[in-house]
Amino acid sequence: MLTMSEMENKKLGRYERQTMLPEIRTGGQERLRAARVLVVGTGGLGSPVSLYLAGAGIGHIGLVDDDTVSTTNLHRQVLYAEAEVGLPKVVLAARRLRALNSDVDVKPYACRLTPDNAAGMIQDYDIVVDACDNYPTRYLLNDICRAQGKPYVYGAIEGFCGQVSVFCRTAEAKSYRDLYPDEEAACQLPPAFKGVVGMTPAIVGSVQAHEVMKLVCGYGDVLDGRLWTIDLRTMQSYIIEL
Repeated sequence: MLTMSEMENKKLGRYERQTMLPEIRTGGQERLRAARVLVVGTGGLGSPVSLYLAGAGIGHIGLVDDDTVSTTNLHRQVLYAEAEVGLPKVVLAARRLRALNSDVDVKPYACRLTPDNAAGMIQDYDIVVDACDNYPTRYLLNDICRAQGKPYVYGAIEGFCGQVSVFCRTAEAKSYRDLYPDEEAACQLPPAFKGVVGMTPAIVGSVQAHEVMKLVCGYGDVLDGRLWTIDLRTMQSYIIEL
């Protein structure tokens, strides 16, 4: 029978390719295991974000979504399979993440984030990842993260393009309202163009997941008040100071 120490070493062994990095080491892995991250949306962005967070060993992951899987999701939402069309996304996503890493505590919330439930939900987590697709939810996330002092990892995609930033990291930090200051005008915009290649959310979601790792482990230059953008047609990317 393995001792507690041997069992712990065996668990940590799955992460050896990242713990060998000086930016992470065993201490960083322990911080990842203790971290609590809420992912709002389990679609195109939420799929790679949640998979890579679970793979990295984030100890507690919350998933928020009220949608079901459709056939048009499958080219980019890699959490799901054909046989799961019509089923609730968060239930399937939680099952997939647990299968990937049984050490991760995954909590699904099969609902839409609203002013009535958002504050209570967010208060249980350290970091919030925006993987949603609408302006009202983003303003809601931003304002509650600002009020509660929680970093807000923003991501958005369209077509071949995407962007990522980190807001509300400190009381003085930039927020989503610095990027889009006119909430009324933004929320009255027509629905966004829905065309997208699967690789766009794959890349943008991976960048969001890595920003979470940087925040938790304390290495690198976090996109705090800076907007990273990429156009996959030209592979040009920029970082813009807000």
